[in-house]
Amino acid sequence: MPSVYSIRLVILAFTLIRVISCGFYFISSALLYWFTEFITLVRRRNVSSTALCRGRLDGISRTICLNAAAFAHFVPNRVHFARCSVSPDEAWMKQIGRNLTDKFDGFLNGKQYVLMDRDGKFCHVFREILKDEEIKPLRLPPRSPNLNAHVERFHRSLKDECLDRMIFFGEKSLRNAIKTFLEHFHADRNHQAIENRLIKPGEEVGLRDGDVLCRERLGGMLRYFYRKAA
Repeated sequence: MPSVYSIRLVILAFTLIRVISCGFYFISSALLYWFTEFITLVRRRNVSSTALCRGRLDGISRTICLNAAAFAHFVPNRVHFARCSVSPDEAWMKQIGRNLTDKFDGFLNGKQYVLMDRDGKFCHVFREILKDEEIKPLRLPPRSPNLNAHVERFHRSLKDECLDRMIFFGEKSLRNAIKTFLEHFHADRNHQAIENRLIKPGEEVGLRDGDVLCRERLGGMLRYFYRKAA
């Protein structure tokens, strides 16, 4: 039968383990809170985010893995489809960097930061192009998609609502599908992040009278109901 001394030792050991685990919990929570506050602070400035979306092209006799680069601006939640390629390399990313930082119509004009994950395709040359235009690339820690949640959530919407429901027979059809989804995403789709409003509302938004019409995209897979403007 165990003695009182041994029972006290066991109770003390469990107490120490509980105290240590609670300490680690509070420390990790504090660090996560600090980093979240840092990201929130960055978002209040001018920041964009980027990630690579990988999709598949199912052809008659081949399966190709395509990489599509998408860039999202937090406010007002605009998404820019850069390009897609079967084999993105350093030269491909270099050209994307030049297009994004173009003086006239570059999507990253006026931005101060670009969030990116640790994908090797965000190469040193691509980051240097951003730095030359006074845009600071912020590389996130490995395996932390929650820190790039805006783009990750867009990729999920793109796949669930569009790409996973279609069969593509070439790069052109994939590109057209993504561009059509972006038109729906900006003009027809409500967003919880902006209080269920549209990013680019049309004249018909807010009308209470008139016939109800339906705008269909991609053969009716994407639909938007609205009232006919007078």
